[in-house]
Amino acid sequence: MKARTKARAVALKALYEIDLTGHPPAAVLETRLAEEPLEPRLAAFARRLVQGVLPMRPWLDEYIARHAPEWPVEQLPVVDRNILRLALWEMTLDPEGTPAKVVINEAVELAKTFGGASSPRFVNGVLGSLARELDAVRAHLQGLQPQVS
Repeated sequence: MKARTKARAVALKALYEIDLTGHPPAAVLETRLAEEPLEPRLAAFARRLVQGVLPMRPWLDEYIARHAPEWPVEQLPVVDRNILRLALWEMTLDPEGTPAKVVINEAVELAKTFGGASSPRFVNGVLGSLARELDAVRAHLQGLQPQVS
């Protein structure tokens, strides 16, 4: 697994646990990083992903719901829901600006590794649909993003 893919996997595992159990995010993330150590820049990337996704979940979920209307977001498999949140946040709000195609490919790889048999196709379909209106989604989500002081 590539280095940034490992960091995304750690972030996904943390988001999964937080979503499923409601454990404190900071503690979950530090436990994940202790169990799967990453070099400092990759640990920072994983932290940024988790800390970026968490406050934006309601708005990310709105877009996911629009692009997967047959699946209420709360009924999606927890892994799929968090892969979609992670990828959508990274495509629209991550200051590093990773290209959407790269983010989608990474999300599909995470779905292959952690999701069910139909997860990769589902994740690819939803994110591909979102990518077609990425500029509008990005502009809207950036306007909602909490400002860090």
